[in-house]
Amino acid sequence: MHDIVSSGPGDHLHSHALNRHAVIPTSDKLNADPRFTGLGIRIAFLDSGFYPHPDIVDRVVAFHDIHGEDRSLYSVVEPSGYHWHGTQTVVSCAGNGSLSNGVYRGIAHQAELVLVKVSKSGAIGDDSIAAGLEWIKENRTKYDIRILNISLGGDMDAATGDSKINQLCEELVESGLVITVASGNSSERCTIPPASAPSVITVGGYSDGNVIESDKLDLYHSSFGKTADGNVKPELIAPAMYVAAPILPNTPDYQEAEILSMLSSVPDFSFAALLAEYWRDAGLNEDILNLSPEDARQLVEYGLRKRKVVATHYQHVDGTSFAAPITASVVAQMLEANPSLTPAAIKNILAMSAERIRSDRPIRQGYGVLNARRAVDLAASEMHGEAIGFRAPTRNGEMIEFTFHDDHAESVQFVGDPNNWIKDSAPFKRMANGLWTASVRIREQQRFRYKFLIDNERWIEDPTHGMKEEDGFGGFHSVLQI
Repeated sequence: MHDIVSSGPGDHLHSHALNRHAVIPTSDKLNADPRFTGLGIRIAFLDSGFYPHPDIVDRVVAFHDIHGEDRSLYSVVEPSGYHWHGTQTVVSCAGNGSLSNGVYRGIAHQAELVLVKVSKSGAIGDDSIAAGLEWIKENRTKYDIRILNISLGGDMDAATGDSKINQLCEELVESGLVITVASGNSSERCTIPPASAPSVITVGGYSDGNVIESDKLDLYHSSFGKTADGNVKPELIAPAMYVAAPILPNTPDYQEAEILSMLSSVPDFSFAALLAEYWRDAGLNEDILNLSPEDARQLVEYGLRKRKVVATHYQHVDGTSFAAPITASVVAQMLEANPSLTPAAIKNILAMSAERIRSDRPIRQGYGVLNARRAVDLAASEMHGEAIGFRAPTRNGEMIEFTFHDDHAESVQFVGDPNNWIKDSAPFKRMANGLWTASVRIREQQRFRYKFLIDNERWIEDPTHGMKEEDGFGGFHSVLQI
C-alpha cells in the first residue's frame, strides 16, 4: 500500500489504501481459485455505456456503440450517467484493481473484453438490446467471444416465441456462447427478456452482510418465479450487495471521494489546514470549519459512508447487475480450466455445485448460492467436454427420453408420477461419455411431476428442464407438460 501523505489530491499522492468502510474483495467472498484468472477467455458485455477505466482499458479488444453516439471507447472523456453502469459491471467481473493496488480486482482480471453500448441518450429499449445481440451474433466468431453478460432488462414480458431478444439469446447459446443475465431487482415480479430466455444463466442475488465466511446469507430482492414460458428463474444467486466497483474518473463523485479519502487519512497536524483548503471540493458544508477537529473528522467519515466509498477510487454497489458479471467471471475460470465445455455443461456444473440457503424458499434462488471453487474444480475434472450431449426431455412415440450428467454418480433413477414414485423401477443407463439416459413410458396424463434420485440418497430436479414447482421440502419437482 502507498504511504499516507499530507499533500493534496491534485498531485495524485493520496493513498490507494482501503478505508475502514472497505468491503470484502469478491475473490475472498467466493473463495475463488487464484490459479484461474480468465486468461485466454474473451467476455462480451451488453450495457448502457462504458468508460476507458484504468482497470480494464488495456484488455478491451473491441468496442461498438449500436447508436453511434460514442465514436470509440477513448472518446469518452467526461462520462455521463449512463457510462457508469456498464463500466462498473465490467470492472466487477474483470477489472485488475489497478487503482486499489490490486485489492479490488475481479475474478477474471486477465480476461479480454468486448464492449457493446446499447443505450441511446441513456435510454434502453427492446430494439436496442436486440440490435446489440445481433452484433454479438455477427461478431462472435471474429472476436472469439466465449461469454456474454447482460445486466439489462427489456421493456415488457413475453414468451420466447414472441420475444426477439430471447430468440437471439437462444440462438447464441446454441452456437456455443455462455450467457449470464441479471434477474432484475424486483421481488414483486418475475424475470423478463433477456433474463427469461430458457437457456441463459439467470442470476439473482444474496448478501453476506460484508462478513467473511458468514454462515447467515440473506436473499436480495431479486426478480424470480415462472416466466411466460413456464420456466422457473433464476438458476442461481451470487453476491448482489457490498460489491466493490469503480468511481468514474473526471466526475464530481470521483473528486469528492478522493478528497474525503485524503482528509480521512491525514495526520491530525495536517487536518485543519487541508480541511480549510478542500472542504468545498469535498462536497462539505462551510460550517464544518467551525467544528472541533474530532467532530469535523466525524463529518468526513459520514461523507465517506454516505457515498459508500470503500477506497479512494472505489465504492460499494448493489443489484443483480453485479451478481451476473460475478458469475460470468467464474464461468471464465471454468473455461480457462477446461476450454471444451459447452454452455449446457457450464450451466449443469453451476447447478450441481450450488447449494441452497435452507431457510429461504427455493423458488427465489434456483439451485442456490454460486460456489466458485467447486464449480471450477468440477470444470477442470470434466473430461468429456463437447461429447456430453445434454438435451431436454424428448418424446419418442410413447416414450420420453431423459438425460443427466454426473461422472461421480454410481446410480441414477427416474422417480415421479409416471411410475407412482416407486424407486428402482426406472433406472438410468450410464453411457461412455459420462451421460446417463433413461426412457420412460408415458400414460394418458398430460402433465406429470418427477425427480432424479442419485445414489439412492440425493434427490434433484432435472437440470435440463426449466419447468418445475416447489416440492414442499426445500426443493423442486420438475414438471413436464405433454
